[in-house]
Amino acid sequence: MNKEFLRKLITAPGPSGFEEAPSRVWREAAKTWADSLDWDNLGNTYALVMGTGGSDYTVVIEGHIDEIGFIVTHIDENGFVWFDRIGGWDDQVVVGQRIVIRSDNGDVNGVIGKKAAHLLTPADRDKPTKISEMWIDIGAKNREEAVARVAIGDPAVIAGEPLELTDDLWASRSMDNRTGAYVAYRATQMLAENRPVVNVVGVAATQEEIGLVGATTLSWHIKPHVAIALDVTHATDYPGADKKSDGEIAVGGGPVLGRGSSVNAKVFAGLRDTAKKLDMHAPVQASGLRTGTDADNIIRSGANIAVGLVSIPNRYMHSPSEVISLTDLENAASLIAEFVRGLTPESDFRP
Repeated sequence: MNKEFLRKLITAPGPSGFEEAPSRVWREAAKTWADSLDWDNLGNTYALVMGTGGSDYTVVIEGHIDEIGFIVTHIDENGFVWFDRIGGWDDQVVVGQRIVIRSDNGDVNGVIGKKAAHLLTPADRDKPTKISEMWIDIGAKNREEAVARVAIGDPAVIAGEPLELTDDLWASRSMDNRTGAYVAYRATQMLAENRPVVNVVGVAATQEEIGLVGATTLSWHIKPHVAIALDVTHATDYPGADKKSDGEIAVGGGPVLGRGSSVNAKVFAGLRDTAKKLDMHAPVQASGLRTGTDADNIIRSGANIAVGLVSIPNRYMHSPSEVISLTDLENAASLIAEFVRGLTPESDFRP
């Protein structure tokens, strides 16, 4: 487990469309083992490991590297910064958070403000505050002082370091989906150390949180035969979780195998059988219409790709304190690497 690399990934600010910082961290690390590195106009990063078979049969292992965040929309005459969301936020968790704004002048610290509860009417006190009613206070005295530090369109993320709850459980923002990008890195690295017959491309994809955008581009850029998408999924081991909808999913309970309309049945079966071979617990999660992950756009890209989905159990998704298990990350990487080692240029995933 490379905790130092994971920490760098998690703490690098990179909301959708502004993923430069975490992507650089991913690329710099991958330089040590990739046969070649490339990235495209959307910022998707590609790390190639050549197989031993000499064919063009290629497998993609992909996790999106963007996170949800915010964007500056207005700076008022008093120097307060107004903002909108990047990706899907629960407004209730945004109130009072510490913020880092990524500006051309460097990082700018701020706090999210709202009218104090003491000043609200009893009726308003019972209503959740909307993001449109919040602002960022960067300590500026007026608009002139604020615009010298930040600009319209600057992105922002929640501030803070990962919290190690135990030796295995970490809590932080951006677990969705730096953990998937981490697993894509680790699985491809494992295959670089013990090469498969087929070619492998590890991908840190961009802009998933605003519409699975990077996944469509990578599908046509690589046109792989097989792609394994990585993401987080809702754990159901906390109070109020819906096991009837999301299944028996526990943090630390193993990587989750997606099964459903956006997943190739033979890829799913291969991952399931590999988990059994490794004596690894890998619960199955079903999705009838869509998975809500990059697997959806990869399979719908029209590039004729057999898609699998492996997910990391996550508590409190899309919050500043998402909780994951480090063991789940390593097991997911080992599972995918072993599955890929079993592939040959003759591997056929047609139904």
